[in-house]
Amino acid sequence: MTSESSTFDVAHARAERALNIAIEQLKLNRETFRNAFPGDNTQSNIYKPHICTGYPDGANVGWTTGLWTGQLWMALELTGDAGFLSVANDHVKSFARRLESGDDLATHDLGFLYTPSCCAAYRIVGDEAAKKSALRAADELMSRYLENAGVIQAWGDLNDPAQRGRMIIDCLMNLPLLRWAGSITGDAKYSAAADTHCGRARDYLVRQDSSTFHTFHFDPVSGNPLKGTTHQGASDSSCWARGQAWGIYGFALNHRLAPHLDLLDTATRLADYFLEHLPENGVAYWDLIFGDGSDEPWDSSASAIAVCGLLELSAQLPSHSRQSHYRDAALRILDGLIDKCTANPTDGGGLLQHGVYHKPHNRGVDEANLWGDYFYLEALARVTRIHWATQW
Repeated sequence: MTSESSTFDVAHARAERALNIAIEQLKLNRETFRNAFPGDNTQSNIYKPHICTGYPDGANVGWTTGLWTGQLWMALELTGDAGFLSVANDHVKSFARRLESGDDLATHDLGFLYTPSCCAAYRIVGDEAAKKSALRAADELMSRYLENAGVIQAWGDLNDPAQRGRMIIDCLMNLPLLRWAGSITGDAKYSAAADTHCGRARDYLVRQDSSTFHTFHFDPVSGNPLKGTTHQGASDSSCWARGQAWGIYGFALNHRLAPHLDLLDTATRLADYFLEHLPENGVAYWDLIFGDGSDEPWDSSASAIAVCGLLELSAQLPSHSRQSHYRDAALRILDGLIDKCTANPTDGGGLLQHGVYHKPHNRGVDEANLWGDYFYLEALARVTRIHWATQW
């Protein structure tokens, strides 16, 4: 046995044990949230029902609910446990109701909402109603495409002066919904919009040193680029860790789905920058300008997303040495997450502790969150299941 295969076998065994812990946590949480959605992040490490003014507790609003339902679908595929199927099916129906009522749809995050919930339901159990919901969501997302600027506006009313023409790096993860809709309908408009948005993201969100802006503003009429800013990072010139991770995974995914865009080099550049600014234990600080001794909090969710991105990147690279480099980096980071950020299952607990939602607003700091849990579960699945198919 080579040292390389031995290292992978050890990593596989550790990930398998961690996956079993995560599944036990999800079994507890599926009962707690059988008829409601958990909040974006835990409070004192326990999930409470989602709270949003004007809606009942546990309602399907906000941008993270699809990531909860996506965890249920992943757990079903990983275990075959029908208990996950019944809860996932019940939650999927609420995504159709959300479209009918128009609740909280003024966002680019329709991909985060409908890809791991409704697209997954259609793929796994052939749910035709879920397919229709996902196609409607793709059309809602297309309505946010600004033709002159060539980007999907991130947030808010399309006429809101504060938000008009703003793209954000997270949106790379919403584009697979458009590519899926194009493959289902045969309509090229979906992929064309995704292609143009990807090109603008590559050209304007990625800085010369391979760090990234969180957001970038365009004139929505002329399409002229204006400025890069942040919303959740430490400053406009810093590098928000989760944004860099979204970039690694998002560019790698879009390269797989649209190889003619040639985005793999962009993904590797972002990966190299992330790895160069990562602590030895593999758990990123919430902004990559910070390091050990800074007394700043980690954002474990950034590292979990990066693991998925690095494994996706490794799988697409033609060179064996480069494949091994990014795969080994992913395994090292995952090992750090297992060591530092998992806990024993408890009612309402998270899968992955020590995350950050929004540090400048002091929201969800040193807590579990639904995206961290989701991508941690996906990372474990990628390592422990040879033929694992991502929901993206």
